[in-house]
Amino acid sequence: MVNPRSEPGPAPSNQAQRDSPSYRLPALDQDFISGASMRGVRFLLEFAKADEVLRAWGVRSTLVVFGSARVHEAGTGRRGFWYDEARRFGRLASERGGAITPDDKGQRDNVIATGGGPGIMAAANRGAAEAGAPNVGFNITLPMEQQPNPYTTPDLTFSFHYFAMRKMHFAMRANALVVFPGGFGTLDELFEILTLRQTDKSPRIPVVLVDEAYWRSVISFETLVDQGMIAATDLNLFEFAQDAEEAWIKLLADGLVVRGRATGPAVPERET
Repeated sequence: MVNPRSEPGPAPSNQAQRDSPSYRLPALDQDFISGASMRGVRFLLEFAKADEVLRAWGVRSTLVVFGSARVHEAGTGRRGFWYDEARRFGRLASERGGAITPDDKGQRDNVIATGGGPGIMAAANRGAAEAGAPNVGFNITLPMEQQPNPYTTPDLTFSFHYFAMRKMHFAMRANALVVFPGGFGTLDELFEILTLRQTDKSPRIPVVLVDEAYWRSVISFETLVDQGMIAATDLNLFEFAQDAEEAWIKLLADGLVVRGRATGPAVPERET
C-alpha cells in the first residue's frame, strides 16, 4: 500500500485568491477608492494633499484672482486690456505683497492664486512668475480637460475633481479677491465668496471687481436691493476698480494685510 503522505501532489494554486479585488490593499485598489462609499475619503485627500504642499512652501495667505478663461493676450479692445491688467496685477501684487521673499519664519503672504487655466488666470500667474514669485494654480478636471497654464509654480500646480474642495482652498487662505470679467465660472466663484462674507462664514476680506462698466452691465446690483433680495449694506462687500493699480490701492484701503500689518480697517484673524 502506498502512503499518500510520502508522495504529495502539486500544491493547489492560490492565484485566484491573489488576483481577487478583495485581496488588494485598499489604498492601492483604484476601483475601491473610486467607489461611492469612498467619496468622503476622496474629499479628504483633495484637501490634505494641497494643504500639505502649501504649508511646506510656507504659503500662509493668497490673493485670489478670478476671470474668464476665454480672454487672451492677443485679444482686441477691452479683452486685451483685461489680460494686460491681470498680468500687471499679478506682478505688482507679488512685488508689493510679500510673496517673493518669505519672512523670518519662512512664510509667504499674498501669493497669487488662480484656477490655473488659460485666459485671465494665466495672465495673473504670468505676472507673478515675471516678478519671481511662487504662485498657485488650483486646476479642475472638466469634460474638455483643462490644461494647467505654463506660468504656475510647478510644485504649486494642483488638480481637483470636486469643485467644492477647490473652492474651499480658494477661500481658506485668501487675504483678498480680485475679479476680472468672466462668465458662469467666474460668477459662481465670485458669489461663493460674497455669500461667505455676507453670512460671516469667512473673515472680512477685500473684494474688488475690475472694470465697473462690465460688471454693472452684467449684474444689476441695485435691482437686487430694490427687490429686497439683498440689503443695501451688502453692496459694501465689494468695490470697483478700473485697472490693476487702482485694484491694489483699493485692497490696501480696505484692509489688505501686508507683512502682518493691516493697512486699512482691522481684519479678523483667520480661522485655521
